[in-house]
Amino acid sequence: MLLEFKTKNFKSFLEEMDFVMTPAPKQKGLEYSILKHKIGKKTYKGLCSAIIYGPNASGKTNIISAMDVFKEIILKGHINNSDELRSPDVSEGKLELIPNNLNKSPLPTCFYIRFVEDDLLVEYELKIDLGLFLDKDYSRKIVFECLRINDKNIFERSDKLEFFNLNSIEQYLINNFSENEDSAKAIARNNLNETELFLTNGFKLMFSSKLVTFILKWLTEKFIVIYRADITELKRKLDSTESGKIFISHTTNKAAKLFGINSNALGYVIPEDGAESQLCSIFKDKNVAIPAEIFESYGTIRFIKMFPLILKALTEGAVLVLDEFDANIHPMAIMNIINIFHNDDINKKNAQLIFNTHNPIFLNSNIVRRDEIKFVERDEETHLSTHYSLSDFKTSGTTGVRLSDDYLKHYFLGRYGAVKDIDFYDLFENLMSDNSSEDESHE
Repeated sequence: MLLEFKTKNFKSFLEEMDFVMTPAPKQKGLEYSILKHKIGKKTYKGLCSAIIYGPNASGKTNIISAMDVFKEIILKGHINNSDELRSPDVSEGKLELIPNNLNKSPLPTCFYIRFVEDDLLVEYELKIDLGLFLDKDYSRKIVFECLRINDKNIFERSDKLEFFNLNSIEQYLINNFSENEDSAKAIARNNLNETELFLTNGFKLMFSSKLVTFILKWLTEKFIVIYRADITELKRKLDSTESGKIFISHTTNKAAKLFGINSNALGYVIPEDGAESQLCSIFKDKNVAIPAEIFESYGTIRFIKMFPLILKALTEGAVLVLDEFDANIHPMAIMNIINIFHNDDINKKNAQLIFNTHNPIFLNSNIVRRDEIKFVERDEETHLSTHYSLSDFKTSGTTGVRLSDDYLKHYFLGRYGAVKDIDFYDLFENLMSDNSSEDESHE
């Protein structure tokens, strides 16, 4: 269960962006839809969902990009560029695209994550010096790295590598570690690489492969970040399907019928030549499979590709982060999915749903809590993004946000910010009256 994610100097977020997935304090009348995870005598609480609002180009997608890039850096274990991308996010492999483009001197890019899984509270912080925007030849280095487990410091890396009492993770240490502890620490301190994460290299090899594997498994299987709609999570199931066959998920087809597809089935055709599988509309009575992009609407295709991820999140207790999840999908379907994540009888494994949107229909206290409504606003002069929650507003006074308020109405009145008044009238009036073009060419 994700509790918190932070980033700083990441694209439009020059100052620290703190994305909190824990209930806001002192929110009267909101004691519902709270996830709970107990470790020992302590109970950690989390939000079921978070919906991010803001105008175009405000920085909503940059929050998801930050999660995606951070995850990729940890999984590959270094801060060098890579040609192989796990997602359509180009900055994942070209880290020179990350620093804010207004910086005059290099500032570190910072990441922080806090999550709970099984009997562990994991906190990991990373600060990296990538130079200035687009400086791909800059000599990069890791300037800070820290791991905390169950509120105990494990290691901290800055100019030097410092270890703390490792007895708190004794059960995760490699065999006979105590006999070689001093030499392992000495070797680790003398062999730090400026571009390699200590977590996934030295610490994994010489201290605790079990603990690092636990963290990497959570990031891989429980932190599902989809920068754009794709079928990466479904493809794993298809890889074991025999070529020349059709893979049909009965659960997905039942969902498709509820979505409105009744005349045919949907499945993936696996070509015999080893080519990539293709989503098709299956007409069993005619023994015909037609590419879905020809027969189905774009919204239908997006739903079919997204549904297995929703199913995975709920059955495995994962965090599902989706960019523009609701695009081309009817809001009633999205509202039902949100309600399912909020349903204690179904969401028994603490699954979480995070997505950005432009659809104001979810700005409703009957659908989500105040602390689940997030905003991103971009300053017109500095072009920098800021992030905040509806729960950051007071609950009393003239500017207070009450449970009974019409969130949608007040949002469009500009009461919460993160909305932009767009008027193209003068532009088109000038173009039509002058019958001229203001296009310019540059050498």
